[in-house]
Amino acid sequence: MPQEPVWPTADAEQTDVFDPPTVVIPRVEPPHKPRRALRRAGIIAGSVLGVLAALYAVDLLVSQGNVPRGVTVAGVDVGGLKRADAEERLRSQIEPRLVKPVSVRAGDVSATIDPARAGLSLDWASTLDQAGAQPTNPFTRLTSFFTTREVGVVTRADKPQLVNALQNLRSQTDRAPAEGAIRFEGATPVAVQPRAGQQLQIDDAAITILANWASGQPVTLPVHQTPVNVSAEAVQTALTQLAQPAVSGPVVVHGDGVNATLSPAAIAAALRFEPAPDGTLAMKVDNAKIVQVAGPQLKTTEKQGKDAQIVFAGGRPTVDPSVDGRGVDWNPTLEPLPELLKHSDRRELTAKYVDMPAKVTTDQADQLGITEVIGEFTTGGFAADSGVNIRMVAQKVNGAIVKPGETFSLNGFTGPRGAAQGYVEAGVIENGAPGREVGGGISQFATTLYNASYFAGLKDAGHREHSYYISRYPAAREATVFQNPDGSSVIDLKFTNDSPTGVAIQTIWTPSSITVKLWGTKRYNVESVPGERTNPVDPQPKPGPPQNCHASNGAPGFTTSNTRVLRDVATGQVVRSDKRTVHYNPQPKITCGG
Repeated sequence: MPQEPVWPTADAEQTDVFDPPTVVIPRVEPPHKPRRALRRAGIIAGSVLGVLAALYAVDLLVSQGNVPRGVTVAGVDVGGLKRADAEERLRSQIEPRLVKPVSVRAGDVSATIDPARAGLSLDWASTLDQAGAQPTNPFTRLTSFFTTREVGVVTRADKPQLVNALQNLRSQTDRAPAEGAIRFEGATPVAVQPRAGQQLQIDDAAITILANWASGQPVTLPVHQTPVNVSAEAVQTALTQLAQPAVSGPVVVHGDGVNATLSPAAIAAALRFEPAPDGTLAMKVDNAKIVQVAGPQLKTTEKQGKDAQIVFAGGRPTVDPSVDGRGVDWNPTLEPLPELLKHSDRRELTAKYVDMPAKVTTDQADQLGITEVIGEFTTGGFAADSGVNIRMVAQKVNGAIVKPGETFSLNGFTGPRGAAQGYVEAGVIENGAPGREVGGGISQFATTLYNASYFAGLKDAGHREHSYYISRYPAAREATVFQNPDGSSVIDLKFTNDSPTGVAIQTIWTPSSITVKLWGTKRYNVESVPGERTNPVDPQPKPGPPQNCHASNGAPGFTTSNTRVLRDVATGQVVRSDKRTVHYNPQPKITCGG
């Protein structure tokens, strides 16, 4: 409270000078301002809150049924739009993507998928349902003015179509692991980098495609990778430490008075690199390719050997003596080569020689018991071009010896029968129809040889008849042969010499016939018993080629058999009886001109 002024009393000491009384005026405090400010702030805040509440209510009322603010679908802003407007915007911006191929990447392979063929589609209603209803939380509604929320799309797929589309991708995406290697361009080594194998994971890929295909962005598909054993570092090591030194210069092979030189290119052609168990690349040398280059250069240092052969002079077999040879023993000669190739200097080898006895000596040939004809057969009626091929194979086989217990293979003995060997194009039967191939006509020689072995009583080790019957051959007692273009055997004629003595093959060719005689020691008298023809099948018409067509009436197919009866040559007793049943297809009736 304000203090009262203080005045002096009567007892106070008097002075000569009048001093007015001292008045103490108290400080008057101003009104309490903080309280008034708080009241004012409260009024303002209340007003603001009231306005905000009103705005919230209006915003909530106005936005009912709209897509919540800040919502994007596959990158398209649809927040705040009516559902119909939102769907229209989505269709206008997303639908163009839906007809475009979907870019996918599986491992290191890029490809595309056609959405329509994969059965992919988009569910617009369910997509917008994902955005949810209008939020009632004021804070959420406020922040939606400044933030976005991606809800993605809802897609549908025909599962079998999608799986089939992914399966079709496997021809592009899947691969086996490829180990690193070294290849040569001439004499220059080149590193081949390894590649891990990979396999598309179909089930997981289908889920990934379904979730991401409509985004317009490339889709990464899951793959299972198979690692390689040889790393890129191991390939580089093999390149610098093995391959490059190996072809850094020539290698000289010293023979008896003559040297052979292996050029870097020849060395490169004989090298290969293979994964080793320890993850490195091992260098291997193909000795056969080295011999192909060095062998002819050292040929003059060798002595050519020769097996004893049966020759037919004056209609009788005689022995052409054997000759022992001497030549380079290549395996021990080349044994140091792999280690030598790791260095750039001292690149020399010394040839090692070995005696090469004849496989069939003169004494062995004399003791084979080849004294008489034990089986023979003649066929004829071949065309001139076929005759050329028959003469070629007859010359090759003439004098061949089949030791006791050995099996003779016609394809194996002659080797490839191609143009390089002097054979020409002639008629063949291919897939049951006439055709032309180099080496055609050899089947006639095969039939002649088969019948000679048949009547010699030798063991059949495998043969096949023609697919349809050829009238110049005995039914169920004929044979065909066939080789691939590379000379590998497809259909062969084989027989086994199951007698205790040797067998020699003699061939006699004329422009109109071929005769094969087998010489040995006769054991059997052979009887051939033909069977009846049953199950006839009429020929069917078949259009001939548009050019060079030759009409024919064809021939019926049938089933028949042949029985071979072996009788002991000394006693006449039946030793064995073998029956073979054969089915021949009908020869088609060829029609020409429409």
